[in-house]
Amino acid sequence: MNLFRYFRDEIVAAIARLSAAGALPAGLDATKVTAEPPREAEHGDVATNAAMVLAKPAGMKPRDIAEKLAAELGAHPAVAAVEIAGPGFINLRLVDSFWFERLADVLAAGRAYGDSQVGAGARVNVEYVSANPTGPMHIGHARGAVTGDALASLLAKAGFAVTREYYINDAGAQVDVLARSVHLRYREALGEAIGDIPEGLYPGDYLKPAAEALAARDGAKWKDAPEAEWLPAFRAFAVEQMMGMIRDDLASLGVKHDAFTSERGLVEGGKVDEALAFLAARGLIYEGVLEPPKGKLPDDWEPREQTLFRATQFGDDVDRPVKKSDGSWTYFASDIAYHFDKFRRGFPAMIDVWGADHGGYVKRMQAAVKAVTEGGGDLDVKLCQMVNLLKGGQPYKMSKRAGTFVTLRDLVEAVGKDVVRFIMLTRKNDAQLDFDLEKVLEQSRDNPVFYVQYAHARISSVLRHAASLWPDVDRGGGALVSAPLHRLTDPAELALIKLLAGWPRLVETAADAHEPHRVAFYLYELAAAFHGLWNKGKDEARLRFLIEDDRDLSLARLALITAVATVIASGLTVFGVEPVEEMR
Repeated sequence: MNLFRYFRDEIVAAIARLSAAGALPAGLDATKVTAEPPREAEHGDVATNAAMVLAKPAGMKPRDIAEKLAAELGAHPAVAAVEIAGPGFINLRLVDSFWFERLADVLAAGRAYGDSQVGAGARVNVEYVSANPTGPMHIGHARGAVTGDALASLLAKAGFAVTREYYINDAGAQVDVLARSVHLRYREALGEAIGDIPEGLYPGDYLKPAAEALAARDGAKWKDAPEAEWLPAFRAFAVEQMMGMIRDDLASLGVKHDAFTSERGLVEGGKVDEALAFLAARGLIYEGVLEPPKGKLPDDWEPREQTLFRATQFGDDVDRPVKKSDGSWTYFASDIAYHFDKFRRGFPAMIDVWGADHGGYVKRMQAAVKAVTEGGGDLDVKLCQMVNLLKGGQPYKMSKRAGTFVTLRDLVEAVGKDVVRFIMLTRKNDAQLDFDLEKVLEQSRDNPVFYVQYAHARISSVLRHAASLWPDVDRGGGALVSAPLHRLTDPAELALIKLLAGWPRLVETAADAHEPHRVAFYLYELAAAFHGLWNKGKDEARLRFLIEDDRDLSLARLALITAVATVIASGLTVFGVEPVEEMR
Protein backbone atom coordinates (compact mmCIF):
# COMPACT_ATOMS: atom_id res chain seq x y z
CA MET A 1 0.00 0.00 0.00
CA ASN A 2 1.34 3.39 -1.02
CA LEU A 3 -0.10 5.30 1.92
CA PHE A 4 0.33 8.64 0.16
CA ARG A 5 -1.59 7.42 -2.87
CA TYR A 6 -4.24 6.14 -0.46
CA PHE A 7 -4.57 9.49 1.31
CA ARG A 8 -4.63 11.39 -1.97
CA ASP A 9 -7.65 9.30 -2.94
CA GLU A 10 -9.21 10.04 0.46
CA ILE A 11 -8.59 13.77 0.02
CA VAL A 12 -10.12 13.75 -3.47
CA ALA A 13 -13.12 11.87 -2.06
CA ALA A 14 -13.47 14.51 0.68
CA ILE A 15 -13.42 17.26 -1.96
CA ALA A 16 -16.17 15.42 -3.84
CA ARG A 17 -18.28 15.16 -0.66
CA LEU A 18 -17.86 18.87 0.06
CA SER A 19 -18.84 19.69 -3.54
CA ALA A 20 -21.91 17.47 -3.29
CA ALA A 21 -22.91 19.25 -0.08
CA GLY A 22 -22.50 22.68 -1.69
CA ALA A 23 -19.58 23.67 0.52
CA LEU A 24 -17.30 23.73 -2.54
CA PRO A 25 -18.18 24.40 -6.19
CA ALA A 26 -19.04 21.37 -8.29
CA GLY A 27 -16.72 20.03 -10.99
CA LEU A 28 -13.40 21.05 -9.42
CA ASP A 29 -10.38 19.52 -11.17
CA ALA A 30 -8.38 17.62 -8.54
CA THR A 31 -5.63 16.29 -10.83
CA LYS A 32 -3.01 18.60 -9.28
CA VAL A 33 -3.88 17.65 -5.72
CA THR A 34 -1.00 15.83 -4.03
CA ALA A 35 -0.43 13.93 -0.81
CA GLU A 36 3.18 13.49 0.18
CA PRO A 37 5.54 13.49 3.15
CA PRO A 38 5.92 16.93 4.78
CA ARG A 39 9.32 18.56 4.31
CA GLU A 40 9.85 18.41 8.07
CA ALA A 41 8.82 15.29 10.01
CA GLU A 42 7.61 17.39 12.95
CA HIS A 43 4.91 18.89 10.71
CA GLY A 44 3.05 15.57 10.57
CA ASP A 45 2.80 12.43 8.47
CA VAL A 46 0.97 13.52 5.30
CA ALA A 47 0.85 16.96 3.66
CA THR A 48 -1.52 18.08 0.92
CA ASN A 49 -1.64 21.13 -1.33
CA ALA A 50 -5.38 20.64 -2.06
CA ALA A 51 -6.55 24.02 -0.72
CA MET A 52 -3.82 25.86 -2.60
CA VAL A 53 -4.46 24.33 -6.03
CA LEU A 54 -8.27 24.52 -5.71
CA ALA A 55 -8.46 28.14 -4.52
CA LYS A 56 -8.39 29.87 -7.91
CA PRO A 57 -10.84 27.54 -9.75
CA ALA A 58 -13.12 27.57 -6.69
CA GLY A 59 -12.96 31.37 -6.36
CA MET A 60 -12.20 31.02 -2.65
CA LYS A 61 -9.35 31.78 -0.28
CA PRO A 62 -7.04 28.81 0.28
CA ARG A 63 -7.47 29.07 4.03
CA ASP A 64 -11.26 28.86 3.75
CA ILE A 65 -11.00 25.70 1.66
CA ALA A 66 -8.41 24.28 4.06
CA GLU A 67 -10.73 24.75 7.03
CA LYS A 68 -13.55 22.89 5.30
CA LEU A 69 -11.21 20.09 4.20
CA ALA A 70 -9.63 19.88 7.64
CA ALA A 71 -13.01 19.28 9.26
CA GLU A 72 -13.80 16.57 6.71
CA LEU A 73 -10.43 14.84 6.96
CA GLY A 74 -10.38 15.05 10.75
CA ALA A 75 -13.25 12.55 10.81
CA HIS A 76 -11.14 9.90 9.04
CA PRO A 77 -10.44 7.00 11.44
CA ALA A 78 -6.71 7.01 10.60
CA VAL A 79 -6.28 10.73 11.29
CA ALA A 80 -5.31 11.80 14.79
CA ALA A 81 -5.00 15.53 14.08
CA VAL A 82 -5.22 18.03 11.23
CA GLU A 83 -3.20 21.25 11.12
CA ILE A 84 -3.43 24.13 8.67
CA ALA A 85 -0.07 25.72 7.93
CA GLY A 86 0.69 29.06 6.30
CA PRO A 87 -1.81 30.21 3.69
CA GLY A 88 -3.56 26.85 3.43
CA PHE A 89 -1.32 23.78 3.44
CA ILE A 90 -2.87 20.89 5.35
CA ASN A 91 -0.83 18.49 7.48
CA LEU A 92 -2.26 15.25 8.81
CA ARG A 93 -1.02 13.30 11.82
CA LEU A 94 -2.00 9.64 11.80
CA VAL A 95 -2.96 7.39 14.67
CA ASP A 96 -0.44 4.79 15.86
CA SER A 97 -2.75 1.92 14.94
CA PHE A 98 -2.49 2.94 11.28
CA TRP A 99 1.28 2.48 11.42
CA PHE A 100 0.96 -0.90 13.13
CA GLU A 101 -1.27 -2.00 10.24
CA ARG A 102 1.44 -0.96 7.78
CA LEU A 103 3.99 -2.99 9.75
CA ALA A 104 1.65 -5.96 9.48
CA ASP A 105 1.50 -5.36 5.71
CA VAL A 106 5.28 -5.76 5.46
CA LEU A 107 5.26 -8.98 7.44
CA ALA A 108 2.39 -10.46 5.42
CA ALA A 109 3.86 -9.56 2.01
CA GLY A 110 7.50 -10.53 2.61
CA ARG A 111 9.90 -9.47 -0.13
CA ALA A 112 6.92 -8.69 -2.34
CA TYR A 113 6.18 -5.70 -0.10
CA GLY A 114 6.33 -2.61 -2.26
CA ASP A 115 5.21 -4.45 -5.39
CA SER A 116 2.93 -2.11 -7.29
CA GLN A 117 0.51 -2.21 -10.20
CA VAL A 118 1.10 1.43 -11.10
CA GLY A 119 2.72 0.23 -14.34
CA ALA A 120 -0.49 -1.63 -15.24
CA GLY A 121 1.45 -4.10 -17.39
CA ALA A 122 2.62 -1.43 -19.85
CA ARG A 123 5.48 -2.69 -21.99
CA VAL A 124 8.87 -1.02 -21.56
CA ASN A 125 12.07 -1.78 -23.45
CA VAL A 126 15.25 -1.08 -21.48
CA GLU A 127 18.32 -1.22 -23.71
CA TYR A 128 21.62 -1.11 -21.88
CA VAL A 129 25.31 -1.94 -22.19
CA SER A 130 25.19 -2.39 -26.00
CA ALA A 131 28.98 -2.11 -26.17
CA ASN A 132 30.72 -2.57 -29.50
CA PRO A 133 31.51 -6.31 -29.79
CA THR A 134 35.24 -5.63 -30.08
CA GLY A 135 36.50 -6.79 -26.69
CA PRO A 136 35.70 -7.57 -23.07
CA MET A 137 33.53 -5.34 -20.92
CA HIS A 138 35.34 -2.62 -18.99
CA ILE A 139 34.58 -0.74 -15.78
CA GLY A 140 32.63 1.95 -17.62
CA HIS A 141 30.34 -0.68 -19.11
CA ALA A 142 29.78 -2.04 -15.59
CA ARG A 143 28.01 1.13 -14.54
CA GLY A 144 25.66 1.13 -17.51
CA ALA A 145 25.03 -2.59 -17.08
CA VAL A 146 24.10 -2.24 -13.42
CA THR A 147 22.05 0.92 -13.97
CA GLY A 148 20.03 -0.65 -16.77
CA ASP A 149 19.57 -3.95 -14.99
CA ALA A 150 18.45 -2.36 -11.70
CA LEU A 151 16.14 0.03 -13.54
CA ALA A 152 14.54 -2.90 -15.34
CA SER A 153 14.01 -4.70 -12.02
CA LEU A 154 12.59 -1.55 -10.43
CA LEU A 155 10.12 -1.08 -13.30
CA ALA A 156 9.07 -4.72 -13.03
CA LYS A 157 8.45 -4.28 -9.29
CA ALA A 158 6.28 -1.26 -10.14
CA GLY A 159 4.12 -3.37 -12.44
CA PHE A 160 5.60 -2.75 -15.89
CA ALA A 161 6.22 -5.54 -18.41
CA VAL A 162 9.94 -5.08 -19.01
CA THR A 163 12.20 -6.41 -21.75
CA ARG A 164 15.95 -6.14 -21.23
CA GLU A 165 17.67 -5.66 -24.58
CA TYR A 166 21.21 -5.52 -25.95
CA TYR A 167 21.86 -3.83 -29.30
CA ILE A 168 24.82 -5.41 -31.07
CA ASN A 169 26.73 -2.71 -32.97
CA ASP A 170 28.11 -5.11 -35.56
CA ALA A 171 27.73 -3.17 -38.80
CA GLY A 172 30.27 -0.37 -38.47
CA ALA A 173 33.91 0.13 -39.38
CA GLN A 174 35.03 -0.91 -35.89
CA VAL A 175 33.90 -4.48 -36.62
CA ASP A 176 36.09 -4.56 -39.73
CA VAL A 177 38.99 -3.39 -37.53
CA LEU A 178 38.18 -6.25 -35.18
CA ALA A 179 38.23 -8.74 -38.06
CA ARG A 180 41.62 -7.44 -39.24
CA SER A 181 42.96 -7.62 -35.68
CA VAL A 182 41.84 -11.24 -35.35
CA HIS A 183 43.36 -12.05 -38.75
CA LEU A 184 46.70 -10.71 -37.53
CA ARG A 185 46.46 -12.91 -34.41
CA TYR A 186 45.37 -15.82 -36.64
CA ARG A 187 48.61 -15.51 -38.59
CA GLU A 188 50.44 -15.42 -35.27
CA ALA A 189 48.64 -18.62 -34.20
CA LEU A 190 49.91 -20.24 -37.40
CA GLY A 191 53.49 -19.47 -36.34
CA GLU A 192 54.12 -16.17 -38.10
CA ALA A 193 56.09 -13.50 -36.22
CA ILE A 194 53.78 -10.47 -36.36
CA GLY A 195 55.93 -7.98 -34.42
CA ASP A 196 54.30 -4.93 -32.87
CA ILE A 197 50.56 -4.51 -33.35
CA PRO A 198 50.06 -1.91 -36.11
CA GLU A 199 48.45 1.40 -35.19
CA GLY A 200 44.67 1.23 -35.56
CA LEU A 201 44.26 -2.44 -34.68
CA TYR A 202 43.10 -3.80 -31.32
CA PRO A 203 46.14 -4.85 -29.26
CA GLY A 204 44.58 -6.88 -26.42
CA ASP A 205 45.56 -10.49 -25.75
CA TYR A 206 41.86 -11.32 -25.46
CA LEU A 207 41.84 -11.76 -29.26
CA LYS A 208 44.24 -14.71 -29.15
CA PRO A 209 41.68 -17.41 -28.20
CA ALA A 210 39.41 -16.44 -31.10
CA ALA A 211 42.34 -16.45 -33.53
CA GLU A 212 43.58 -19.79 -32.23
CA ALA A 213 40.10 -21.27 -32.58
CA LEU A 214 39.96 -20.12 -36.21
CA ALA A 215 43.40 -21.54 -36.89
CA ALA A 216 42.37 -24.87 -35.37
CA ARG A 217 39.15 -24.93 -37.40
CA ASP A 218 40.38 -23.71 -40.79
CA GLY A 219 44.14 -24.26 -40.74
CA ALA A 220 46.03 -21.99 -43.16
CA LYS A 221 43.00 -21.52 -45.42
CA TRP A 222 42.89 -17.74 -44.93
CA LYS A 223 46.56 -16.96 -44.44
CA ASP A 224 47.37 -15.81 -47.96
CA ALA A 225 43.82 -15.17 -49.17
CA PRO A 226 42.91 -11.63 -50.25
CA GLU A 227 41.14 -9.54 -47.62
CA ALA A 228 37.92 -9.44 -49.63
CA GLU A 229 37.64 -13.21 -49.16
CA TRP A 230 38.54 -13.58 -45.50
CA LEU A 231 37.08 -10.34 -44.07
CA PRO A 232 33.38 -11.43 -43.96
CA ALA A 233 34.26 -14.80 -42.39
CA PHE A 234 36.58 -13.27 -39.80
CA ARG A 235 34.08 -10.52 -39.01
CA ALA A 236 31.25 -12.96 -38.33
CA PHE A 237 33.43 -15.32 -36.31
CA ALA A 238 35.02 -12.51 -34.30
CA VAL A 239 31.68 -10.93 -33.42
CA GLU A 240 30.33 -14.30 -32.32
CA GLN A 241 33.38 -14.90 -30.13
CA MET A 242 33.33 -11.39 -28.65
CA MET A 243 29.61 -11.61 -27.87
CA GLY A 244 30.27 -14.90 -26.08
CA MET A 245 32.92 -13.14 -24.01
CA ILE A 246 30.58 -10.21 -23.33
CA ARG A 247 27.78 -12.53 -22.21
CA ASP A 248 30.19 -14.26 -19.84
CA ASP A 249 31.39 -10.92 -18.48
CA LEU A 250 27.82 -9.78 -17.90
CA ALA A 251 26.93 -13.11 -16.29
CA SER A 252 29.74 -12.56 -13.77
CA LEU A 253 27.90 -9.38 -12.81
CA GLY A 254 24.53 -11.14 -12.67
CA VAL A 255 23.23 -9.42 -15.82
CA LYS A 256 21.16 -11.34 -18.35
CA HIS A 257 19.34 -9.81 -21.30
CA ASP A 258 16.05 -11.02 -22.74
CA ALA A 259 16.76 -9.96 -26.31
CA PHE A 260 19.73 -9.26 -28.58
CA THR A 261 19.25 -7.24 -31.77
CA SER A 262 21.93 -7.07 -34.46
CA GLU A 263 22.58 -3.82 -36.30
CA ARG A 264 23.93 -5.83 -39.25
CA GLY A 265 20.72 -7.85 -39.24
CA LEU A 266 18.67 -4.65 -39.47
CA VAL A 267 20.79 -3.31 -42.35
CA GLU A 268 20.86 -6.55 -44.33
CA GLY A 269 17.17 -7.15 -43.64
CA GLY A 270 16.23 -3.86 -45.28
CA LYS A 271 14.98 -2.33 -42.01
CA VAL A 272 16.96 0.89 -42.50
CA ASP A 273 15.56 1.39 -46.01
CA GLU A 274 12.09 0.72 -44.62
CA ALA A 275 12.39 3.23 -41.77
CA LEU A 276 13.80 5.97 -44.00
CA ALA A 277 11.11 5.32 -46.61
CA PHE A 278 8.53 5.73 -43.84
CA LEU A 279 9.97 9.15 -42.97
CA ALA A 280 10.37 10.15 -46.63
CA ALA A 281 6.70 9.40 -47.29
CA ARG A 282 5.87 11.95 -44.61
CA GLY A 283 8.13 14.62 -46.08
CA LEU A 284 10.75 14.29 -43.37
CA ILE A 285 13.70 13.35 -45.62
CA TYR A 286 15.10 15.85 -48.10
CA GLU A 287 18.22 16.84 -50.02
CA GLY A 288 19.81 19.99 -48.64
CA VAL A 289 22.89 21.83 -47.44
CA LEU A 290 23.51 22.36 -43.74
CA GLU A 291 24.70 25.64 -42.26
CA PRO A 292 28.38 25.63 -41.18
CA PRO A 293 28.95 24.38 -37.64
CA LYS A 294 29.14 27.03 -34.95
CA GLY A 295 32.66 28.39 -34.53
CA LYS A 296 33.75 27.50 -38.08
CA LEU A 297 35.03 30.24 -40.34
CA PRO A 298 33.48 30.38 -43.82
CA ASP A 299 36.71 29.26 -45.53
CA ASP A 300 36.80 26.17 -43.30
CA TRP A 301 33.40 25.08 -44.52
CA GLU A 302 32.65 23.20 -47.71
CA PRO A 303 28.92 23.16 -48.38
CA ARG A 304 27.72 19.81 -49.68
CA GLU A 305 24.26 18.60 -50.55
CA GLN A 306 23.25 15.74 -48.27
CA THR A 307 20.28 13.54 -47.53
CA LEU A 308 18.86 15.01 -44.31
CA PHE A 309 16.22 14.20 -41.70
CA ARG A 310 14.07 17.14 -40.56
CA ALA A 311 15.12 16.77 -36.92
CA THR A 312 14.41 20.45 -36.19
CA GLN A 313 10.69 19.75 -36.60
CA PHE A 314 10.94 17.56 -33.50
CA GLY A 315 13.05 19.67 -31.16
CA ASP A 316 16.61 19.13 -32.40
CA ASP A 317 19.00 22.01 -33.08
CA VAL A 318 19.79 21.15 -36.70
CA ASP A 319 18.65 18.68 -39.33
CA ARG A 320 20.74 15.52 -39.42
CA PRO A 321 22.43 13.58 -42.25
CA VAL A 322 21.19 10.03 -42.80
CA LYS A 323 23.40 9.11 -45.75
CA LYS A 324 27.19 9.18 -46.17
CA SER A 325 28.96 10.57 -49.23
CA ASP A 326 29.49 7.01 -50.51
CA GLY A 327 25.73 6.41 -50.48
CA SER A 328 25.64 4.13 -47.44
CA TRP A 329 23.49 4.89 -44.42
CA THR A 330 24.92 6.74 -41.42
CA TYR A 331 24.98 5.28 -37.90
CA PHE A 332 22.09 7.62 -37.15
CA ALA A 333 20.00 6.06 -39.91
CA SER A 334 20.64 2.60 -38.46
CA ASP A 335 19.64 3.86 -35.01
CA ILE A 336 16.42 5.31 -36.40
CA ALA A 337 15.64 1.91 -37.89
CA TYR A 338 16.44 0.17 -34.61
CA HIS A 339 14.06 2.34 -32.59
CA PHE A 340 11.41 2.06 -35.31
CA ASP A 341 11.80 -1.71 -35.01
CA LYS A 342 11.41 -1.54 -31.21
CA PHE A 343 8.25 0.52 -31.57
CA ARG A 344 6.78 -1.92 -34.09
CA ARG A 345 7.60 -4.79 -31.74
CA GLY A 346 5.22 -3.22 -29.24
CA PHE A 347 7.41 -0.92 -27.17
CA PRO A 348 6.11 2.66 -27.16
CA ALA A 349 8.14 3.28 -24.00
CA MET A 350 11.89 2.97 -24.60
CA ILE A 351 14.75 3.60 -22.21
CA ASP A 352 18.34 3.65 -23.48
CA VAL A 353 21.29 3.61 -21.09
CA TRP A 354 24.33 5.20 -22.75
CA GLY A 355 27.79 6.40 -21.82
CA ALA A 356 28.23 10.11 -21.12
CA ASP A 357 30.23 10.52 -24.36
CA HIS A 358 26.94 10.10 -26.27
CA GLY A 359 25.37 13.19 -24.67
CA GLY A 360 25.35 15.12 -27.94
CA TYR A 361 23.38 12.34 -29.60
CA VAL A 362 20.34 12.45 -27.30
CA LYS A 363 18.26 15.24 -28.87
CA ARG A 364 18.55 13.92 -32.41
CA MET A 365 17.58 10.41 -31.30
CA GLN A 366 14.60 11.64 -29.33
CA ALA A 367 13.57 13.72 -32.36
CA ALA A 368 13.84 10.64 -34.56
CA VAL A 369 11.70 8.57 -32.20
CA LYS A 370 8.99 11.24 -32.16
CA ALA A 371 9.03 11.28 -35.95
CA VAL A 372 9.19 7.59 -36.70
CA THR A 373 6.49 6.74 -34.12
CA GLU A 374 4.36 9.74 -35.13
CA GLY A 375 4.29 10.85 -31.52
CA GLY A 376 3.28 7.45 -30.21
CA GLY A 377 6.68 6.54 -28.78
CA ASP A 378 8.80 8.00 -26.02
CA LEU A 379 12.56 7.66 -25.56
CA ASP A 380 14.27 8.39 -22.25
CA VAL A 381 18.07 8.31 -22.35
CA LYS A 382 20.03 7.74 -19.16
CA LEU A 383 23.62 8.92 -19.52
CA CYS A 384 26.15 7.23 -17.24
CA GLN A 385 29.14 9.31 -16.28
CA MET A 386 32.65 7.93 -15.89
CA VAL A 387 33.81 5.66 -13.09
CA ASN A 388 37.15 6.59 -11.55
CA LEU A 389 38.93 3.51 -10.23
CA LEU A 390 40.95 4.24 -7.11
CA LYS A 391 42.85 2.36 -4.44
CA GLY A 392 43.38 4.17 -1.18
CA GLY A 393 42.31 7.39 -2.85
CA GLN A 394 44.84 7.11 -5.69
CA PRO A 395 44.16 6.27 -9.37
CA TYR A 396 44.66 2.57 -9.96
CA LYS A 397 45.23 0.26 -12.93
CA MET A 398 44.33 -3.37 -12.44
CA SER A 399 45.25 -5.34 -15.53
CA LYS A 400 46.95 -5.20 -18.89
CA ARG A 401 45.02 -8.16 -20.27
CA ALA A 402 42.71 -5.95 -22.28
CA GLY A 403 45.43 -3.60 -23.47
CA THR A 404 44.45 -0.18 -22.14
CA PHE A 405 41.49 -0.53 -19.78
CA VAL A 406 40.25 -2.21 -16.61
CA THR A 407 37.95 -5.12 -17.36
CA LEU A 408 34.62 -5.71 -15.70
CA ARG A 409 35.68 -9.27 -14.92
CA ASP A 410 38.80 -8.07 -13.06
CA LEU A 411 36.65 -5.71 -10.99
CA VAL A 412 34.14 -8.41 -10.06
CA GLU A 413 36.91 -10.85 -9.14
CA ALA A 414 38.55 -8.20 -6.94
CA VAL A 415 35.54 -7.19 -4.80
CA GLY A 416 32.60 -9.43 -5.72
CA LYS A 417 29.47 -9.02 -7.82
CA ASP A 418 27.25 -7.64 -5.05
CA VAL A 419 29.70 -4.93 -4.05
CA VAL A 420 30.11 -3.78 -7.66
CA ARG A 421 26.36 -3.67 -8.23
CA PHE A 422 25.55 -1.77 -5.04
CA ILE A 423 28.35 0.80 -5.30
CA MET A 424 27.50 1.55 -8.93
CA LEU A 425 24.05 2.66 -7.73
CA THR A 426 25.16 4.94 -4.90
CA ARG A 427 25.24 7.97 -7.20
CA LYS A 428 22.80 9.25 -9.78
CA ASN A 429 23.78 7.93 -13.19
CA ASP A 430 24.79 11.35 -14.53
CA ALA A 431 27.19 12.07 -11.65
CA GLN A 432 30.79 10.88 -11.73
CA LEU A 433 31.51 7.95 -9.44
CA ASP A 434 34.69 7.12 -7.52
CA PHE A 435 35.14 3.38 -7.01
CA ASP A 436 37.84 2.88 -4.39
CA LEU A 437 38.88 -0.76 -4.11
CA GLU A 438 39.84 -0.32 -0.47
CA LYS A 439 36.88 1.75 0.70
CA VAL A 440 34.25 -0.53 -0.85
CA LEU A 441 35.55 -3.37 1.35
CA GLU A 442 35.80 -1.31 4.54
CA GLN A 443 33.56 -2.31 7.42
CA SER A 444 32.37 1.17 8.30
CA ARG A 445 29.39 3.47 8.03
CA ASP A 446 31.14 5.24 5.16
CA ASN A 447 30.78 2.09 3.05
CA PRO A 448 27.08 1.95 2.11
CA VAL A 449 27.07 -1.66 0.94
CA PHE A 450 28.59 -2.83 4.22
CA TYR A 451 26.31 -0.58 6.29
CA VAL A 452 23.13 -1.93 4.66
CA GLN A 453 24.27 -5.56 4.67
CA TYR A 454 25.41 -5.22 8.29
CA ALA A 455 21.88 -4.18 9.28
CA HIS A 456 20.48 -7.33 7.67
CA ALA A 457 23.17 -9.50 9.28
CA ARG A 458 22.57 -7.94 12.71
CA ILE A 459 18.87 -8.70 12.43
CA SER A 460 19.64 -12.28 11.43
CA SER A 461 21.82 -12.56 14.54
CA VAL A 462 18.98 -11.34 16.78
CA LEU A 463 16.58 -13.82 15.19
CA ARG A 464 19.02 -16.66 15.84
CA HIS A 465 19.34 -15.56 19.46
CA ALA A 466 15.54 -15.42 19.77
CA ALA A 467 15.36 -19.01 18.49
CA SER A 468 17.63 -20.12 21.33
CA LEU A 469 15.56 -18.24 23.92
CA TRP A 470 12.12 -19.29 22.69
CA PRO A 471 12.40 -22.39 20.47
CA ASP A 472 8.61 -22.69 20.31
CA VAL A 473 8.06 -19.26 18.75
CA ASP A 474 7.26 -19.11 15.04
CA ARG A 475 9.45 -16.28 13.84
CA GLY A 476 8.13 -16.23 10.27
CA GLY A 477 6.72 -12.96 9.01
CA GLY A 478 3.24 -14.42 8.68
CA ALA A 479 3.18 -15.52 12.33
CA LEU A 480 4.63 -12.25 13.62
CA VAL A 481 1.70 -10.34 12.12
CA SER A 482 -0.25 -11.37 15.20
CA ALA A 483 2.42 -10.09 17.63
CA PRO A 484 1.25 -7.32 20.02
CA LEU A 485 2.50 -4.51 17.80
CA HIS A 486 0.85 -1.86 20.00
CA ARG A 487 3.70 -2.43 22.45
CA LEU A 488 5.99 -0.52 20.06
CA THR A 489 5.66 2.89 21.65
CA ASP A 490 9.14 4.41 21.59
CA PRO A 491 9.44 7.34 19.11
CA ALA A 492 12.42 5.63 17.44
CA GLU A 493 10.35 2.48 16.88
CA LEU A 494 7.47 4.43 15.38
CA ALA A 495 9.87 6.41 13.19
CA LEU A 496 11.31 3.15 11.87
CA ILE A 497 7.82 1.84 11.06
CA LYS A 498 7.02 5.06 9.20
CA LEU A 499 10.22 4.67 7.19
CA LEU A 500 9.25 1.10 6.29
CA ALA A 501 5.80 2.30 5.24
CA GLY A 502 7.43 4.69 2.77
CA TRP A 503 8.96 1.86 0.71
CA PRO A 504 5.96 1.40 -1.66
CA ARG A 505 5.97 5.12 -2.49
CA LEU A 506 9.72 5.03 -3.03
CA VAL A 507 9.33 2.16 -5.50
CA GLU A 508 6.68 4.03 -7.48
CA THR A 509 8.42 7.42 -7.54
CA ALA A 510 11.84 5.94 -8.38
CA ALA A 511 10.29 3.87 -11.18
CA ASP A 512 8.44 6.91 -12.52
CA ALA A 513 11.64 8.97 -12.52
CA HIS A 514 13.74 6.07 -13.91
CA GLU A 515 16.17 6.55 -11.01
CA PRO A 516 17.23 3.30 -9.30
CA HIS A 517 19.85 5.13 -7.22
CA ARG A 518 16.99 6.34 -5.00
CA VAL A 519 16.73 2.79 -3.71
CA ALA A 520 20.34 2.95 -2.48
CA PHE A 521 19.66 6.20 -0.64
CA TYR A 522 16.53 4.74 0.95
CA LEU A 523 18.27 1.54 2.04
CA TYR A 524 21.08 3.53 3.63
CA GLU A 525 18.55 5.68 5.51
CA LEU A 526 16.67 2.57 6.66
CA ALA A 527 19.89 0.90 7.80
CA ALA A 528 20.90 4.04 9.69
CA ALA A 529 17.55 4.14 11.49
CA PHE A 530 17.90 0.48 12.46
CA HIS A 531 21.50 0.87 13.66
CA GLY A 532 20.39 3.91 15.65
CA LEU A 533 17.72 1.85 17.42
CA TRP A 534 20.26 -0.92 18.05
CA ASN A 535 22.60 1.59 19.66
CA LYS A 536 19.80 3.00 21.83
CA GLY A 537 19.19 -0.53 23.10
CA LYS A 538 22.83 -0.78 24.13
CA ASP A 539 22.44 2.41 26.20
CA GLU A 540 18.90 1.75 27.50
CA ALA A 541 18.13 -1.85 28.49
CA ARG A 542 14.38 -1.27 28.05
CA LEU A 543 14.90 -0.72 24.31
CA ARG A 544 16.73 -3.96 23.63
CA PHE A 545 15.13 -6.13 21.00
CA LEU A 546 14.97 -9.19 23.26
CA ILE A 547 13.86 -8.88 26.89
CA GLU A 548 13.70 -12.32 28.45
CA ASP A 549 11.06 -11.43 31.04
CA ASP A 550 8.79 -9.64 28.54
CA ARG A 551 8.06 -12.08 25.74
CA ASP A 552 5.21 -10.03 24.21
CA LEU A 553 7.35 -6.91 23.83
CA SER A 554 10.16 -9.05 22.43
CA LEU A 555 7.78 -10.54 19.87
CA ALA A 556 6.66 -7.05 18.83
CA ARG A 557 10.26 -5.98 18.36
CA LEU A 558 11.07 -9.17 16.49
CA ALA A 559 8.19 -8.27 14.17
CA LEU A 560 9.69 -4.80 13.69
CA ILE A 561 13.21 -5.91 12.88
CA THR A 562 11.95 -8.78 10.71
CA ALA A 563 10.09 -6.15 8.69
CA VAL A 564 13.30 -4.11 8.40
CA ALA A 565 15.19 -7.16 7.14
CA THR A 566 12.35 -7.87 4.71
CA VAL A 567 12.42 -4.39 3.17
CA ILE A 568 16.22 -4.42 2.98
CA ALA A 569 16.00 -7.75 1.16
CA SER A 570 13.29 -6.34 -1.12
CA GLY A 571 15.49 -3.38 -2.04
CA LEU A 572 18.60 -5.48 -2.51
CA THR A 573 16.61 -7.79 -4.79
CA VAL A 574 15.89 -4.79 -7.04
CA PHE A 575 19.65 -4.27 -7.16
CA GLY A 576 20.37 -7.93 -7.90
CA VAL A 577 22.22 -8.20 -4.57
CA GLU A 578 21.76 -11.07 -2.14
CA PRO A 579 21.26 -10.03 1.52
CA VAL A 580 23.71 -11.67 3.90
CA GLU A 581 22.98 -13.52 7.15
CA GLU A 582 26.48 -13.00 8.59
CA MET A 583 29.31 -10.57 7.91
CA ARG A 584 32.60 -12.26 7.05
